[in-house]
Amino acid sequence: MVTTGVVISILTQAITTVILCAAPMLIVAMGVGLLVSIFQATTQINEQTLAFVPKIVCVMLTLLLFGGYIFSTVGGFVTRLFDQINSTVVS
Repeated sequence: MVTTGVVISILTQAITTVILCAAPMLIVAMGVGLLVSIFQATTQINEQTLAFVPKIVCVMLTLLLFGGYIFSTVGGFVTRLFDQINSTVVS
């Protein structure tokens, strides 16, 4: 029997998984954006592409670096989800 508590638990786990998977890229993008903004402010260079290219490169490198972590986190969530579905259906 699926109760409200089970649904809330699954949603909580899903939101936590999304936050844990997105955090590395978001933190790197924020840090690189801050550094580029400081660089642009000090040198008075107002080039639009200067803000995007370093962020894209650093986020892609971070994705390559943390790809295994993201894969294992999502895999663990899916495994727990299927275990909960299996225990709910069998019971």
